[in-house]
Amino acid sequence: MTRILLVEDNEMNRDMLSRRLSRRGFDVLIAENGKDGVEIAASERPDLILMDMSLPVMDGWEATRQIKANPVTCGIPVIALTAHAMASDRDMALDAGCDDYDSKPVDLPQLVRKIEQLLTTPH
Repeated sequence: MTRILLVEDNEMNRDMLSRRLSRRGFDVLIAENGKDGVEIAASERPDLILMDMSLPVMDGWEATRQIKANPVTCGIPVIALTAHAMASDRDMALDAGCDDYDSKPVDLPQLVRKIEQLLTTPH
């Protein structure tokens, strides 16, 4: 079963997205801030990470940079999730090391297509 780490501080978003992904057959791990996301990524080695960019303790940009700098986690694809839909936000996410970007509110079929594409593409 594909394991996805969802790093999201908003309880409603976290609950809704984790339930919808679980119904699609994904095993969902949860982190509520960037620091926990980095630690869970290293200890659990998920297949993919969905990273909110506006997080407490450590933001998603820094968390992604740390995940991509760690030899243990650098190969894990990261999709940035953010309410900021400006082109510059997408560029910032990609510059931080994210492999893809999706804006909130999440369009689940589109997000699942991105997840499946990243999981079948060598990194």
